[in-house]
Amino acid sequence: MDSAAADGPHSGPGPAANPLGHGPVLLLTDARLADGRVVDVRISGDRIQAVGTAGSLGPLPALPGTPTVTTGARIDLRGYLLLPAPAEAHAHYDAAFSAALPTPPPDTPADLTRRITEAALTSLGYGATAQRTHVRIGDVHGLDRLEAVLTARQALRGLAELQAVAMPRLLTGRAGADGRAQLREALRLGATAAGGCPELDPDPAGYAQLLLEAAREADCAVDLHTSADDAPRLARLAGALAPLRPRVTLGPCGAMARGAATVLATSGVRVVCLPQNGCCTGLEGRPAGLRPGLVRELAAAGVPLAAGSGALRDPSNPVGRADPLESAYLLAAGGELGPEESYDAVANQARAALGLPPVRVDAGFPAELLAVRGDSLAGALAGGHSRLVVHCGRVVSRTSAVREFADTVALALPRQCGGGDG
Repeated sequence: MDSAAADGPHSGPGPAANPLGHGPVLLLTDARLADGRVVDVRISGDRIQAVGTAGSLGPLPALPGTPTVTTGARIDLRGYLLLPAPAEAHAHYDAAFSAALPTPPPDTPADLTRRITEAALTSLGYGATAQRTHVRIGDVHGLDRLEAVLTARQALRGLAELQAVAMPRLLTGRAGADGRAQLREALRLGATAAGGCPELDPDPAGYAQLLLEAAREADCAVDLHTSADDAPRLARLAGALAPLRPRVTLGPCGAMARGAATVLATSGVRVVCLPQNGCCTGLEGRPAGLRPGLVRELAAAGVPLAAGSGALRDPSNPVGRADPLESAYLLAAGGELGPEESYDAVANQARAALGLPPVRVDAGFPAELLAVRGDSLAGALAGGHSRLVVHCGRVVSRTSAVREFADTVALALPRQCGGGDG
């Protein structure tokens, strides 16, 4: 895929030297929505200003005594589906691309920051304008990894929103003293949420209680790792975190005990599953994939459910990708959810897990959008490679895919059909 290939959305007036630049107004024309309507969308600042039938919108109307606003980009989205931008709800960017590195990897501050930034940009290119990464703190690493994430977050301002979850390995007893101190410092420095894996601590209940106290003191969310394979232990964990709901997220829960979904349904917590392989570096042991039927059970019980990638070519998944549409595809292809519910799991449900407001292609909503090649949501999940990403009302990424066949093909086929990347 070439980010500058010629078959991407066609821009109108705008700075030729900067294909991502535009003025204060962005006009997206002839975009197909998931419900089949073809519309124009006008964006002003970081909000959607108007949505109208195709051909009905032009430059922003002038205020009395002022000229009509004509600056900005006009982008033709014929052949594209316009959707709320997805979000990455569960990543481990401090381990990204490390599967092919020596063990242990050369985690210098510069190397960590580079890999974290590359991981975030990779996910952004797929459409995730908001992202949450879990990051280890304490032990021999101290706060080095968190500081690298915070450095990358600053560098990515205006391109994507990056959240960090601080993960101490131990919190209880004498062995957890360092973890407790590092957690408080991490939240003071700017970690978005408190996390970790209680199952790795000798006292899981005590771990959860200490994490809850730190989160309440810092007024932040909790995002915990658990396999959820023990229903009574899961019930105790959910009960301990009840005072902080609805700001509690659990994942990846890939081996959740049967019947445990009803426990979570009454607890008010959210679940982020990882359809790629059901596991991540936050849990020890070999990935076993999502238990068959798990997602259907959670959905039937009414548990708020999001989906993330979990891994980007790290030891837990050396071929892991950071594409939210792949996560949605896996949910839909496995028959766990329909295409609409599957995409919602990586879009507005993922945004809710990150504490962000919902997005709709409608006036007044945040201008967080993804245009993907396709004539329907099912078609986009099946093979929508060409993408245009809008964050805070600004085009921040373009990817265009071109498929060509040798001239020995007898049939006269189009280079790219209108319904998808073909």
